[in-house]
Amino acid sequence: MSAVPSSQAEQHRAEEGFASSVAESRQEIRNYTLNFGPQHPAAHGVLRLILEMDGEVVQRADPHIGLLHRGTEKLAESKPFNQSIGYMDRLDYVSMMCNEHAYVRAIETLMGVEAPPRAQWIRTMFDEVTRILNHLMWVGSNGLDLGAMAVFLYAFREREELMDAYEAVSGARMHATYYRPGGVYRDLPERMSQYRESPWKKGAKLKRSNAWREGSLLDFLEAFAKDFPHRIDEYETLLTDNRIWKQRTVGIGVIPPEKALAWGMTGPMLRGSGIAWDLRKKRPYAAYDQVDFDIPVGVAGDCYDRYLVRMAEMRQSVRIIEQCIAWLRANPGPVMIDNYKVAPPSRGEMKDDMEALIHHFKLFTEGYCVPAGETYSAVEGPKGELGVYMVSDGANKPFRMHVRAPGFAHLSSMDEVVRGHMLADVVAMIGTYDIVFGEIDR
Repeated sequence: MSAVPSSQAEQHRAEEGFASSVAESRQEIRNYTLNFGPQHPAAHGVLRLILEMDGEVVQRADPHIGLLHRGTEKLAESKPFNQSIGYMDRLDYVSMMCNEHAYVRAIETLMGVEAPPRAQWIRTMFDEVTRILNHLMWVGSNGLDLGAMAVFLYAFREREELMDAYEAVSGARMHATYYRPGGVYRDLPERMSQYRESPWKKGAKLKRSNAWREGSLLDFLEAFAKDFPHRIDEYETLLTDNRIWKQRTVGIGVIPPEKALAWGMTGPMLRGSGIAWDLRKKRPYAAYDQVDFDIPVGVAGDCYDRYLVRMAEMRQSVRIIEQCIAWLRANPGPVMIDNYKVAPPSRGEMKDDMEALIHHFKLFTEGYCVPAGETYSAVEGPKGELGVYMVSDGANKPFRMHVRAPGFAHLSSMDEVVRGHMLADVVAMIGTYDIVFGEIDR
């Protein structure tokens, strides 16, 4: 048996060593972690997701929240009741009046007062205006997240019109502080503001822009309600049968109905999984038991179904708004209870009557004392059940207050839902949750 030359033996040993080192390195390969957000535009503000990735596939998702914490609940416990209504607008800052509704209902329940019927119908109408505002923001931003630019511009065109309705009743385009315990701040205006001539709007264009604004706010909203279903058709033309949109959403983030219930999901997240739960039907408040509308539900529980549910909800909101307009036209009346311990007297009364002046002064300096007790008041917000748990010890400010935010419960399911999905599907999942961190972090 001849001996192997030394040079060949060295080469053989080198090859064996290289093979073993490759095998060892393969065993040492581990999943890598990736920070998604908070600076990422699809992280919707201040979400930080720590993703454990195996290549492009998500193995684990750890949501980190709290980067926007403003102490809303603690601040509300240090101020008279009425002074915290503005904080509610700034929770979910896309669903402003719905947040106010939950808060003022909690106060009304503890005080045992009820808003006049006209105020209840106004609240119902503006809750649905707010729902449309929220879903328009959602379809625009979610489309942008998944690569559809045009629908964002379309959706914001209609949002601007409805923001004018907010401004007409409250003077503010976003943070309205319009709902008050015992009713609403003031009745609907008889005149809508109009565009003035400018280098960008003049002549026929100016006349066309002001066509809806010749009458009252109700006339304006009626014109909007007639036009808006055609606008929804435009959004659906862009997205519903778009093959890229369907590839990004069909079969992505499937949530079975039993899981949706176990995670405490509400709103379109729950209805998208096929469960027809809606507080407006199941636990009616305001004037919802007097209007006719349907509850859209999904079948598959994926991102695409939740998209379809939200589009159908906007159509139902238009139905409710039209019914509210008809009732409000036929039924004038007070929009605030006649109780100077809760509601301020009019400016005329305050200037003529000393007792009214004292009531006004006491109300805006000290507020009012709410009887001791506790309550939980919830509304069907655009994102789901938004509730306010309030404890009163008889003082002029809450002893304890806690907000039940729908987005907080939804975000808790992120880890299980996105496992096994691609990185790009995480963006679709964040979008379908419709997350706003003002309400989650508080």
